[in-house]
Amino acid sequence: MDRTAAAPTTLSARCCIAGGGPAGMMLGLLLARAGVDTIVLEKHGDFLRDFRGDTIHPSTLELMYELGLLDDFLRRPHNELRQLEGQIGGERVTIADFSHLPTRCKFIALMPQWDFLDFLAQTALRYPSFHLDMECEASDLVIESGRVVGVIASSPRGRREIRADLIIGADGRHSTVRDKAGLERDDLGAPIDVLWMRLPQEPGDLPQTLGRFDAGRILVMIDRGDYWQCAFVIPKGGYDEVHERGLPALRDEIARLSGLDRARLETLHGWSDIKLLTVTVDRLKRWHRPGLLCIGDAAHAMSPVGGVGINLAIQDAVAAANILVPALRQGGAVADAALGRVQRRRELPTRIIQRMQLVIQDRVISRVLGSTRPITLPWPLLMLRRWPVLRRLPARLIGMGFRPEHVETPELVAASGRADG
Repeated sequence: MDRTAAAPTTLSARCCIAGGGPAGMMLGLLLARAGVDTIVLEKHGDFLRDFRGDTIHPSTLELMYELGLLDDFLRRPHNELRQLEGQIGGERVTIADFSHLPTRCKFIALMPQWDFLDFLAQTALRYPSFHLDMECEASDLVIESGRVVGVIASSPRGRREIRADLIIGADGRHSTVRDKAGLERDDLGAPIDVLWMRLPQEPGDLPQTLGRFDAGRILVMIDRGDYWQCAFVIPKGGYDEVHERGLPALRDEIARLSGLDRARLETLHGWSDIKLLTVTVDRLKRWHRPGLLCIGDAAHAMSPVGGVGINLAIQDAVAAANILVPALRQGGAVADAALGRVQRRRELPTRIIQRMQLVIQDRVISRVLGSTRPITLPWPLLMLRRWPVLRRLPARLIGMGFRPEHVETPELVAASGRADG
């Protein structure tokens, strides 16, 4: 997959993208498809990292359709979530019904993120203007006369300098590119952390993805076909307390909350089987500086509430391609005003989603985690139960978000035109 392993230590491209996650890979595909010479740097040797976001929402599936990729994409193993349900105390309630969305796919596709990224990479590699450099991590920026003109990257093949007319920071919530660029961020706060784990699935288990809320405990179970991907929500900084109580106590809590037999929890052999996600919600005040633009989690880290982070990052990538491709095809430096247009296009949807996440974190999740009394259905969920038509609203917000993007960039290179290597 790596086309640059034998390349010299100094490379050049129209655009260099630091980070091969959803935002970086989607933008790389769109730019290469439009004939823009693009290098994507991915610090890992493959995409096989567990407990990343696995929800591909209808808005993203619609983009796959617009790219002519939907049928091939859906041939990859996945599960389809057509309703979102929750169990509040002893009450089960349908929260969102995706069957009425104005999209071709009226469901959330549950697919491991490595499969999604691999699909984007394999598709992008059809285009000779796309170059993917694995095990290559951006470690610094090249700045000349106040303008970012390149990236310094490290890899097993040695130090590299990639010169480009535009650098994209898509290297996640702990973005090196963002920090090296000196871009200031606002920390919006997150009162929770999450413990991720796998539990085996057995015949007779309920097929739906389910959020379970009870006094002092929250568990989300994502159906992965042959196992459950589980998120056990804890108060911010509460991992040490959970650890001190011991693994048997954690197994007991999860068994009670999930309804799974206690023996199944013995598959959690040690703390190495449990991954801590430290939740961060933040947003850059300014997403760009001359020669550089941040998108996805590098520009705005999202809460896991709603599972919308991947899809918001992809919307950033599509908006960036729509706005920047004309300038990138012209040659020369990309005007800072064009980078500002990307932020203005995507900042309002980001602010709205983050605000909703913060409200849910502060007014729902924190109260549940701090409660010692039995949990009952709040009035909004009672309304969803009484009037099912209202379930279309959360489905629209979760499935499509605000200001969904559409692919406007042309395909300038034939898909069969593979480069060697």
